[in-house]
Amino acid sequence: MDIKIPALGESITEGTISSWMKKEGDSVKFGDLLLELETDKVNLEINAEADGILQKINRQAGETVQVGESVGVISAGQGSAQAAEVQSPSAQQPAAAASDSGQQTNSAPNQAAQASASAANNGASSEENEEGPFTASPSVRKLARERGIDLNQVRSTSGIDANRVSRSEVEAYSSAASSSSAPQASQRPQVQAEKRAVVESAAVDASKPTERKKMSRRRVTIANRLVEAQRTAAMLTTFNEVDMTAIMDVRKRRKQSFQEKHDVGLGFMSFFTKAVVGALKSFPLLNAEIEGEDILVKKYYDIGIAVGAKEGLVVPVVRDADRLSFAEIERNIGELAVKARDNKLSLADLQGGTFTITNGGVFGSLLSTPILNTPQVGILGMHTIQRRPVAVGVDGIENRPMMYLALSYDHRIVDGSEAVRFLVTIKQLLEDPEALLLEG
Repeated sequence: MDIKIPALGESITEGTISSWMKKEGDSVKFGDLLLELETDKVNLEINAEADGILQKINRQAGETVQVGESVGVISAGQGSAQAAEVQSPSAQQPAAAASDSGQQTNSAPNQAAQASASAANNGASSEENEEGPFTASPSVRKLARERGIDLNQVRSTSGIDANRVSRSEVEAYSSAASSSSAPQASQRPQVQAEKRAVVESAAVDASKPTERKKMSRRRVTIANRLVEAQRTAAMLTTFNEVDMTAIMDVRKRRKQSFQEKHDVGLGFMSFFTKAVVGALKSFPLLNAEIEGEDILVKKYYDIGIAVGAKEGLVVPVVRDADRLSFAEIERNIGELAVKARDNKLSLADLQGGTFTITNGGVFGSLLSTPILNTPQVGILGMHTIQRRPVAVGVDGIENRPMMYLALSYDHRIVDGSEAVRFLVTIKQLLEDPEALLLEG
């Protein structure tokens, strides 16, 4: 039975094997954890779908695999005969003890037949021929082609695994080839190498302590998506501030009874979520996305709440926030935050979302410009609450708990006046909790 990568959900077509929990030859039972797979959004566990022996591992830790790809094989039963046949070359040695004349008579026709069958099966394409009588992942073959390396030469010189060529072997072979050809090259490569060394030395001082870390797949994805958002969207940010006096007064008076009744704390996020939903109903283009030359306006309100986790920022989604009470919103957000910290978010928790709220204030941020969570066209940034002198009435000045708000939006479909009025609506709803309750 092949161990295949299952469907990973919306827009996810590949993942990276983080680690194998079993090794070749291990017995496995139905449901046993075989490997961990790291995707762009979450880490997944791949479990055994049958009892047997892990006969073969096709793809190693660190390799990228596609949905539906076979990464290993589980043999039925004990699999001892198959394992012996695959793993023990000595099983074929009795055949080598045959008479020299019979061996020599049959070997050539058999080899020719095998070569002919192999060519027929493989279609004799250049890409397939370069793999030879061994295995190499598509990414390894692509790397070899890009560097002009014959995988047969890598295999003959590595001596590590006669049945597989890894990326590290190709890179090592490439480095060795470059080193050996350097003395025969002209002086131009030497000058280039010297220039490169000067640049590298200017960037990194070898005498100073440094640490090199490989970016996790999720961090790479976050980086790519943020850059893509800035490249594709006409992103603009507008700012305002909200007086948190009324909300803080409600929380102070109702916090204890709310906790006793609903068994959950009354935080700020439920107020902001309700305010965002109310504003989205008045300005539906902030709850839309662009599909080619069309605008897809969504008539539901799935609000993403950005959460900082160990592996990087994730945005779990509170579904149908317009239909939830304050207590239900607080409970949903609390559960999603715990799952994010424990790395237990499922793909369903992260998929979709029509608008995002991010709260940099929990880390002390006073002001920032949040980046869009594409394909969404709006994101609200909350910030720390800071007491500042505010004009009250005509002549009065009071110290009030104030928070700066930032709305980043896609100017391709959201006009500046619409974005400003959207943010003003949020401000008005937050400063008047009664209106917020009525709107909800």
